[in-house]
Amino acid sequence: MPLSKILPAPIIGVLTVTLMSLCITFWFIVMFPFIMLRLVPVYRVQRVASNCCVQIATWWVGSDKQLYKLLHGQQGQVEIHGKFKPHSSYLVVSNHTAWADIVVLFDVLHGHAPFGRFFLKKELIWVPIVGVVCWAMDFPFMKRHSRAAIARNPVLASQDLETTRKACEVYKESPVTVINFLEGTRFTTAKKAKTKSPYTNLLGPKYGGLSASLNAMGEQFEGMVNVTIAYGPSQGNITWSWLCGKQPNMQVHIEILPIPADMIAGDFRNDLEFKNRFKTWIGDIWTLKDKRLAEMRRKAGHPSP
Repeated sequence: MPLSKILPAPIIGVLTVTLMSLCITFWFIVMFPFIMLRLVPVYRVQRVASNCCVQIATWWVGSDKQLYKLLHGQQGQVEIHGKFKPHSSYLVVSNHTAWADIVVLFDVLHGHAPFGRFFLKKELIWVPIVGVVCWAMDFPFMKRHSRAAIARNPVLASQDLETTRKACEVYKESPVTVINFLEGTRFTTAKKAKTKSPYTNLLGPKYGGLSASLNAMGEQFEGMVNVTIAYGPSQGNITWSWLCGKQPNMQVHIEILPIPADMIAGDFRNDLEFKNRFKTWIGDIWTLKDKRLAEMRRKAGHPSP
């Protein structure tokens, strides 16, 4: 019986945060020698060190998974459509509602796909422990530029795409799961209104980084993993609700989609015809995702609109 059936929700939340912190500290200590080895200016040594860090991080996620089982039991329902192939790389696209999405993704993909990497804001490299760990495992750190800055210096617009390409070049050497939150930020109704999103439960997708990932290593991907996450109603913060084990009706839908060959090698920035085809392809996926998310939210306990 999970502890969430016995203890009050706030206690479970505090226990979850505390034990996750202890877990991350333990695995960081195990990983630390390889992080230091990652500083050696020899490429092969860096790659071995990075791979060791990834293996340790995989154990870390596995231990967290057992922790959630002890504290929360089974939170919600997970549906997987399609079969993951061992030792294969995957490109994950997911909606983004809460910080808990990151933990949920690592949890549900553990044991199915290689350890995931996703694109981080450059400022996060300074977050204690997490920043240096992500750096050691070759997470790409992106520097976001304002529209005004890009208008003054258009070259800035291509910097994140180049960072994406460089990161993906490293990923060619071993199986990897590249995670993209295509909305670029967490969904809120205010952001939906501000961006004039045509979708009900999603922000519009950002295409450039995804296209760059496919350009760099599209042929290596076994498929696109389309993940949709719907949380149940929460009176407060969704992530805190999840930490407290109060998401029994959460829904996670996973489907493995083929990546069309003609979506891999095009020039998204300069080829208008390819750009339109690419946007149509992702737009169709996003439209179906929006409809699915509405149904999943209903199953999770939200009232029908």
